[in-house]
Amino acid sequence: MPIVVTLDVMLARRKMRSKELAERVGITEQNVSLLKSGKVKGVRFETLERICEALECQPGDILDYVPDSD
Repeated sequence: MPIVVTLDVMLARRKMRSKELAERVGITEQNVSLLKSGKVKGVRFETLERICEALECQPGDILDYVPDSD
C-alpha cells in the first residue's frame, strides 16, 4: 500500500507510549496498535487531528507516501 504510517517513529521522538496517546486521543490502545502497524483502511480526520495535537506534529509527520514498485 502506498501510504505508510510512521506513528511509532513519532511516538519514540516524543517519548510517549501508545497507552498515553490512546488516553489523550480518546481511542483504545488496540486502535493505536492497528494504526501503528498500518492495518487500518482509514482514519477519521477528527482522530488524525487529535493525534497531531497530542504529538504536536503535522499529518505528514506520521503518514508517508511510498509509491508501489510495480
